[in-house]
Amino acid sequence: MKLMKIMFYMIMMLGTMISISAYSWINIWIGLEINLLTFIPLINLDKFKQSSETSMKYFMVQVSASMFILFSFLHSFFNSNNLEMFDITSNLLFNCAILLKMGAAPFHIWYSEVMEGLSWMNCILMLTWQKIAPMILMMYNFKMNLFFMMIIVISMTISGLKMWNQTSMKKILALSSINHMGWMMGTMFLNQSLWMLYFSIYSFISINLILVLKKYNINLIFDLFKLLNNNKQIKFFFFLNILSLGGIPPFLGFLPKWMILKILIEKEFYLLSFIMIFMTLLSLYIYMRLILQSLIFKISEKKYYMSLSSYFIYMMNYINIFGLIIFSSFMSLY
Repeated sequence: MKLMKIMFYMIMMLGTMISISAYSWINIWIGLEINLLTFIPLINLDKFKQSSETSMKYFMVQVSASMFILFSFLHSFFNSNNLEMFDITSNLLFNCAILLKMGAAPFHIWYSEVMEGLSWMNCILMLTWQKIAPMILMMYNFKMNLFFMMIIVISMTISGLKMWNQTSMKKILALSSINHMGWMMGTMFLNQSLWMLYFSIYSFISINLILVLKKYNINLIFDLFKLLNNNKQIKFFFFLNILSLGGIPPFLGFLPKWMILKILIEKEFYLLSFIMIFMTLLSLYIYMRLILQSLIFKISEKKYYMSLSSYFIYMMNYINIFGLIIFSSFMSLY
């Protein structure tokens, strides 16, 4: 079973690498399909109650998106006899298909439902690795126009509003991911290196959070409250991760948002900058609610013995706490 999982992981990574390094659109599509056909067995190997249903949902959504990608290629070919350059309609279809593949709003309805049926390790893949190929493909023909501005605003608005009545930690992380997609799309027309920095820091913080949730088998907010009130160290570090995910200074998650807003304001995108800040406050309210409710409720504290995995989690959290100071020191040197 482990060898089978390792094989599927390697083929999935190969599919992503094919997509982001291919020179033709057909090879890009082939890489996306390889990635899809190896992630579905990984979902079924979890043996969750909802594994079969989740894999079918994911398969139907991804196949629909792939169909639209192929249709955009054919539309461009029949109109201009050229597969290299898209016309306006083909470009719109291709971008909508890519947005559907990565679950950005308003094509996000399937995303939280699929996340709910995944194991925590597959949730890590869904939140991080599975976004690399669609994001880079969108970067190839990204232009900051009214369409993408609307996608950014809708993603940040819907994710913030839908978080308010969620009790599942997986759905909260999925909606948080949609919010961060808006920030990532805001970086694409500015600086590709900045997108890589944002994605790396977001992936680091998400993995850090999910390792804690997986280690203590937390699925609902109520489970989280019980754990946090039984273990002060985990409570402290978990709060810092939540604040970093929300982009609060002086934590590591503040660095990419600070740089994005600086460049947006320099480019005179004042309205977009204001909307992105305001809509992020909706998500930040949910994060603060998790923290405040856990501080209010008190349960008798139990003693937990430190394991090797616990030390690893704590080390990653220290990087998160002091990451902004480290990055700022390096930037001041250059």
